[in-house]
Amino acid sequence: MDLTTDDRRMLDGEHGEGTALAMRVLVGVGEAFDAPHLVDVSRTHVALSNQEADTWFAKRLADGGARARVAPTVNPGFSIDYFEAHTDLPKAARAHMQLTHETYKKLGARLTYNCTPYLELNIPRQGEILAFSESSATPFVNSVWGARTNRESSQSALCSAVTGRTPLYGLLLDENRHGETVVDVQADLKDEFDYHLLGYVVPGRIGAQAPVFTGIPRTVSPEGLMNLGAQLNTAGAVSMYHIVGVTPEAPTLEAALGGREPTARVTVVDEDLAAQREALSEPAGDIDFVMLGCPHLTVRQVSDIARALAGRALKAELWICTSFATRDLLERMGLLAMIEAAGGHVCPDTCIDQPCWHHLSGKRGMTDSPKCAYYASMRGMRFALGRLSECVDAAMEGRTK
Repeated sequence: MDLTTDDRRMLDGEHGEGTALAMRVLVGVGEAFDAPHLVDVSRTHVALSNQEADTWFAKRLADGGARARVAPTVNPGFSIDYFEAHTDLPKAARAHMQLTHETYKKLGARLTYNCTPYLELNIPRQGEILAFSESSATPFVNSVWGARTNRESSQSALCSAVTGRTPLYGLLLDENRHGETVVDVQADLKDEFDYHLLGYVVPGRIGAQAPVFTGIPRTVSPEGLMNLGAQLNTAGAVSMYHIVGVTPEAPTLEAALGGREPTARVTVVDEDLAAQREALSEPAGDIDFVMLGCPHLTVRQVSDIARALAGRALKAELWICTSFATRDLLERMGLLAMIEAAGGHVCPDTCIDQPCWHHLSGKRGMTDSPKCAYYASMRGMRFALGRLSECVDAAMEGRTK
């Protein structure tokens, strides 16, 4: 790889051992993908995760003197204050989350603790070069905003935040951003839940190829696009998609395909979505909790929940994960009080895949997100799957239908 004078100085340790380590990682990634050189990034997002190995790596950079040149927004861990107030939070979990917080603070990160920064906190322009990790973030910024990032790991995105650089390969290049397979959606997409299911169905049909969707309404909501990308990237490591007439690099089918013939054409119908829901979902019956917010719910989504709960009481625990900004706005609007009066929880800064949920291990819940069901199952939780409205009804009834 060709390195600039500044690249070489970082690599040689003139900016400290932490920065040198970050540059070694990026050079290694670049060499693995035959990148000719590094390029500047203007935005970064780190899927911080609060996992032991991620925090260990971040702390090694920070202890080596590294500081972010391009301050990243970060994924949620969990809110220490909230879970100490409402659950029996294990001391070890608290200590590790505090270490993660202090480490990223030392690195100069923007401590947003939110997995949807592309909606309100870190929004790029078309063509902007980024280094984003997070399974809902990479498809959204590539596909919906038309910015450019590879499917970074939390470590490589953090290294780009420290150095301000990333290897030039993959989705940063024009020739790699075209769609490959045409997916004709003939299913009736009633609400955002159906986009969750669609995103989970498609990789099973086409693998990791970039899909070009036809048949999706031009009126698709930001939440629908968010859910589609989150599930595509969870079920199949798909970091970019096109929707003809909707996303910026797909004004026409021909443009989305880059003038090439598709590798295949597949059709998705209502029966495909129903079968995917059945395959992922626990059977109907009593539940202990409902978990929502994977990805974090938006103001509109939580507002709908609040109005559905008005004057009613929950029979199952209701946990809603969202950004601190959304929670604060809900409080200003009087909607947070409505949810809490019903017995529900609105948790800022929190991911569904965290040790703060230990009290739900072995219990049966409901969610609207296949991604939530997949990750939280590793912590001993079992889920029925349904629409957001169905989840709220189940929380009020204490059972699924």
